[in-house]
Amino acid sequence: MGKTLFDKIWDSHVVVSKDGHPDAVYINTHFIHEVTSPQAFDGLRKRGIPVFRPGKTKATADHNVPTLHQDQPIKEALSRRQVEMLTRNTAEFGIDLYGLGHRYQGIVHVIGPELGITLPGMTIVCGDSHTSTHGAFGAVAFGIGTSEVEQVLATQCILQYKPKRMKIEINGQLGKGVVSKDIILYIISRISASGATGYFVEYAGDAIRSLSMEARMTICNMSIEMGARGGLIAPDDVTFEYLKGREFAPKGADWDNALAYWKTLHSDADAEFDKVLSFDAADIEPQITYGTNPGMGMAVTGRIPAVEEIEEKERPSFRKSLDYMNLQPGKPLLGQKVDYVFIGSCTNSRIEDLRLVADFVKGKRKADDVVVWIVPGSKQVEAQAKAEGIDKIFAEAGFQLREPGCSACLAMNEDKVPADMYCISTSNRNFEGRQGPNARTFLASPLTAAAAAITGKVTDIRSFIGNN
Repeated sequence: MGKTLFDKIWDSHVVVSKDGHPDAVYINTHFIHEVTSPQAFDGLRKRGIPVFRPGKTKATADHNVPTLHQDQPIKEALSRRQVEMLTRNTAEFGIDLYGLGHRYQGIVHVIGPELGITLPGMTIVCGDSHTSTHGAFGAVAFGIGTSEVEQVLATQCILQYKPKRMKIEINGQLGKGVVSKDIILYIISRISASGATGYFVEYAGDAIRSLSMEARMTICNMSIEMGARGGLIAPDDVTFEYLKGREFAPKGADWDNALAYWKTLHSDADAEFDKVLSFDAADIEPQITYGTNPGMGMAVTGRIPAVEEIEEKERPSFRKSLDYMNLQPGKPLLGQKVDYVFIGSCTNSRIEDLRLVADFVKGKRKADDVVVWIVPGSKQVEAQAKAEGIDKIFAEAGFQLREPGCSACLAMNEDKVPADMYCISTSNRNFEGRQGPNARTFLASPLTAAAAAITGKVTDIRSFIGNN
């Protein structure tokens, strides 16, 4: 019997496997940031042990960093302390750090791929749930907890039970105005925020194959939002073309050898999955969430479900969610006033995202009562946006292009949406208080967010491109 892509990578990295116990899995690359690493380093100090393979760990500052005036000391005390500790810890233990001011600084799941650190066939972990982003390259990548960060620092291995395998196929042609964020929001709305719990998901089908690498990263990024341990896509010519020439990607003969291996990374024709789901790309419209988990989503032209349409056991949480959002069951969201627009996060802050938004807003102006934050995912994305004149397009539209960081995705920094305000966000979570205490979040694609920025309300992007 053939193997799935996930099995091929996982099995080749297992160091020890015993029935009834988690596998000891070797980790190729370990990313760290300022939030989930300090306790791990303290644990190493208390035990008097070094980082086992410091060259396999890469660090950056992203979660707590300000996105304005990064050349100045961080004002918020806890954020400043965490960033200072990252600098100290990486220096003490000999780990490369792309901190504030470094030309490679940025969101951890943006810089890994753009630098060519993320490669097909790897096992990758980070103390951050959206590590699944790296799976877009045909890697087994997943988030870990702080105690596991210490485990990987100490041994370059991790103890994990092997997940089940799921395949999600998307076939057909996407409609106008529909992008990768809409694909993943649609999938999550169909199977729920827990529908892939216990699984590692492989995305397949011609609609997935048609996507760019950056679009694929958006898909894999939100695998965790349907409960999956991670998600991945088999590498192909799109992957190889993206990686060629990247700073830390293999060169010369090493590239040729790597490429030969990467071309073997696909699920065999007779591989068996524990579960297979299929969707038609033609059924996917621009999406938006209405509740307080990413599974509470719908087409932007749809209506919020009536209470009677919700399973009885789910009704209390459904009502609680709508109370928090101050929305009514059975009502549409089209025309709903928006106060903030946030375009950024590890889900949608790459140069393609910024180009997409810039192409749409060029020659337009934001609504007067909307605040628009554009936060690039890295210093390289920021520099590219300026080189292409995207910064000027944003300025003319009244959008604020800030500096790299996680920003208003999680409001662990200074970028918070005020209480009771509505924000259309290209990030990955719409939990209560996620973007600030009592802030209300609609998740959507960069195009849908840009349309709201211009109109000041929830808008079907297709009304601008003639596909209604």
